[in-house]
Amino acid sequence: MQRLYEFLRRHPTGVDTFWAVLLVGFGFLWLSEASMGRGPRAVGVPIILALGATIALRRRAPEKMLVLAILCGLAQMATNLKPNPTDFAMLVIVYTVAVTSSRPASRFALAMAFGAAPLATLRWPHSQQGWWEDVVSAVFVSIPFVLAWVLGDSIRTRRAYYAQLEERAARLEKEREAQSKVAVAAERARIARELHDVVAHNVSVMVVQADGAAYVLDSSPEQTRQALETISGTGRQALAEMRRLLGVLRTGEPGEENEYVPQPDVEQIDELVEQVRGAGLPVDFKVVGSPRQLPSGVELTAYRIVQEALTNTRKHGGPDVGASVRLTYFDDGLGLLVEDDGRGAQREMYQDGGADGSGHGLIGMRERVGMVGGTLDAGPRPGGGFRISALLPLKPVR
Repeated sequence: MQRLYEFLRRHPTGVDTFWAVLLVGFGFLWLSEASMGRGPRAVGVPIILALGATIALRRRAPEKMLVLAILCGLAQMATNLKPNPTDFAMLVIVYTVAVTSSRPASRFALAMAFGAAPLATLRWPHSQQGWWEDVVSAVFVSIPFVLAWVLGDSIRTRRAYYAQLEERAARLEKEREAQSKVAVAAERARIARELHDVVAHNVSVMVVQADGAAYVLDSSPEQTRQALETISGTGRQALAEMRRLLGVLRTGEPGEENEYVPQPDVEQIDELVEQVRGAGLPVDFKVVGSPRQLPSGVELTAYRIVQEALTNTRKHGGPDVGASVRLTYFDDGLGLLVEDDGRGAQREMYQDGGADGSGHGLIGMRERVGMVGGTLDAGPRPGGGFRISALLPLKPVR
């Protein structure tokens, strides 16, 4: 039955042609048995065939078939061909136009539905009945036409509603895909910033320690051992953070467990400063105000700003450079101030891409601060050196 139903849906004109042939057969049977003159009988043949054509082609050209049905009805009245079984085609074409055609054509079909029965009653009145009985008869005959139009119009409205729902669902699906792409791009940018911070800081520490170890390898084995231990610890920390970041991009296999580490926070800035001091950069670190719990985004942003600023100082500050870090807890925000006394004039290039033309330090800082609704000010200090000042609000941006 399902295959038959699918076949009938794929061949609607064939189905309509079958019913048209059946209706024409009933029309010819009525024509052969009805008592009428040769004139009406001869004219009845093309009229019956035309009404059958309206059934066969009603889905291909519904408006044209409506006009053809009206012409057939007028021809019946003109030639005195009384109502017959093929007039059922008029009922079908009214329904079809109400379902498929434009609103003006549908209203024209409704007018035909209201006018067909009264005109037929006027043309072929029942002589044995009174005029009021003819009126009642016309009204009852009009009811099927009106119901056919109402049914077709309701189906038309329902189809339009379903089409609108499908269009809306497709539009929402496209919007959801676009939002997913934006989210993926944002996540990739975040991971890129995280990787930049991890690699720039830890690798620079490892390079400095490796150079120092090579310099004192023969003269001070103890310092060499300490430098190698710092390199090892820094490498493990960098590896752990990179595993955490790249774990987002991995597709874990069954039974495989991914290793994650917590996001850095403000409390770890002290460890970061100690690590930088161990790498040979003097850092003066102070906390002003009462430390308290901060939003995770603010804590991560503060940590990354200090990390990037100290990395910048170590890479571009020159020899004998010193730095200072100040954390200030306000009632409504967290203040950061990172300064150094290095070669500030040459550091201006770092704002756009780093002194080597390949970094994105300050650009990444501004993006991080902007994500939490804060402000960032960075530039050379009077008399030399570089300063980075940031204010991070404690309330999330809406």
